[in-house]
Amino acid sequence: MRVVDIDEMKSIESDAMESFGFTEDLVLENIGLRGADFIQEEILTQRGFEEIVFLIGAKNNGADGLAVARHLCNRGYPCRAFMLFDEAESSETLKKQRELAKAFGVKFTDLNGADQLSAYFTQTQDEYLVIDAILGIGFRGPLSNYLFDIVKLVNEFSNITVSVDLATGIEANSGSIDGEAIFADYTMAVGLPKTGLYIGEGAKHTGEVAVLDCGFPLATIDGGDKALLLMENLTHIYSGRSKFAHKNSLGHALIIGGSVGLTGALIMASEAALRVGTGLVTAATWKESYEEATSRMTPEVMTGLIPTERDDVEDIIRLLERYDSIVIGPGLGRDEKTRSSVLKLLSSFAGPVSVDADAINALSLSEDADLLKSRKAATILTPHIGEFASFMGVSNAEVLSNPLGLLKEAVEKTNSCIILKGACTFLAFPTGEILINNFPNDGMATGGSGDVLSGMLGGLLAQAAPDKADKKLSGLFTNDSNYNEAMCLGVALHTLAGKHAALKNTPEAMSAKDIIKNLNEAFREISNPLL
Repeated sequence: MRVVDIDEMKSIESDAMESFGFTEDLVLENIGLRGADFIQEEILTQRGFEEIVFLIGAKNNGADGLAVARHLCNRGYPCRAFMLFDEAESSETLKKQRELAKAFGVKFTDLNGADQLSAYFTQTQDEYLVIDAILGIGFRGPLSNYLFDIVKLVNEFSNITVSVDLATGIEANSGSIDGEAIFADYTMAVGLPKTGLYIGEGAKHTGEVAVLDCGFPLATIDGGDKALLLMENLTHIYSGRSKFAHKNSLGHALIIGGSVGLTGALIMASEAALRVGTGLVTAATWKESYEEATSRMTPEVMTGLIPTERDDVEDIIRLLERYDSIVIGPGLGRDEKTRSSVLKLLSSFAGPVSVDADAINALSLSEDADLLKSRKAATILTPHIGEFASFMGVSNAEVLSNPLGLLKEAVEKTNSCIILKGACTFLAFPTGEILINNFPNDGMATGGSGDVLSGMLGGLLAQAAPDKADKKLSGLFTNDSNYNEAMCLGVALHTLAGKHAALKNTPEAMSAKDIIKNLNEAFREISNPLL
């Protein structure tokens, strides 16, 4: 599903009206119907409220809210609309919707101040369902003192809050807030989800996102460079394996990392590569950490040394062609030999490389963009926020406020794929496309979860190699964009395995190894999404 900024949404609406004869009334009616359907099915079938509270702004977001109120009232649910602004400030569309809602039985209260709403919350009922239709996508901070007080009251008294399009106080493009914003349990995105739902503070205030189908023709909403990575859209990528597959048809991944005291990262990455179905996995580490690593390594994983002497390096470089993919970084360490090893690998290996953790810390956009861009094979960087900020030469705050812009800059300058890890993960491709994987899971906030992802990616990339992805034999990928699909599949499987791990162990008790243990559940779910 496409994700849009404000200008893209306005263009879609304009195109629908000019080219397809859509009217504002038709769009509003669709919003009202779809919004009422969602609230009824997701909330009102489980809980009852004496009145449903609608907070109505002066413009089109308020009109959207009144359209929803009208349809809920028509279904027998008592609705009260608090009008937050004088009628003189109301748009003509809002005035029309107000008259319609009155005719359908919606009760109205013209709000004279925040104290009046506070009195309502403290005196009328025990539980409140609040529909936030105050500002929408046109908001530019900061909030007025009046709205600041309204927002604080909603956050204090509302038991369930549903925002229309965007939680009040959130900027639609950047997800930024200026002082205060409503914490929504659900956000009903009108037409298509906006970027601010997934970026910065917006992601924390959005809750569960439901997209209201406004009936826009497909021709108006197709395209764009941002979309959600949806699990149901990935089933075509993974089609199971042939019973006649053999280890040499399923790729050979090399995982490089594991300095003294950090061999666990290498071990988890290597095991994760095995557990996504890779035929062969080799783990290489430094001489001084080799004994530590091999004493703990999964028996099925072969082992080797990272060369440091010039003659040894040249010998190993000639042997790299035996591998179908390489992961470098998990626990690798942060000294000068790390940087030299990363640069040598990137310039010498002709296949796909996944660069993670300490290997990313050894690189910078200003110094290494040309090397990365010169690589013929796929290069995948998998930083978290801090690593990406260091690579770009900016602060963490700058990344959090503008992840999409910085990702586009980095991809354009390096011709690399970048997976920016976080509660909401972004996948950026050299094609200019960005996929958004929005499945927050606090159980994943544990050491080693990134190492598991890097190993999974290495294993899937190995299986996606042109001479390994024999579609009649291994059956793993079903079209030609194998490496991009491997990235998407890896992130999806990591997400699903993390979900199952959190359900079984609770987020607090979950560890990175639990993600590996639940990869079987992830494969089952992605193979059978209806289960």
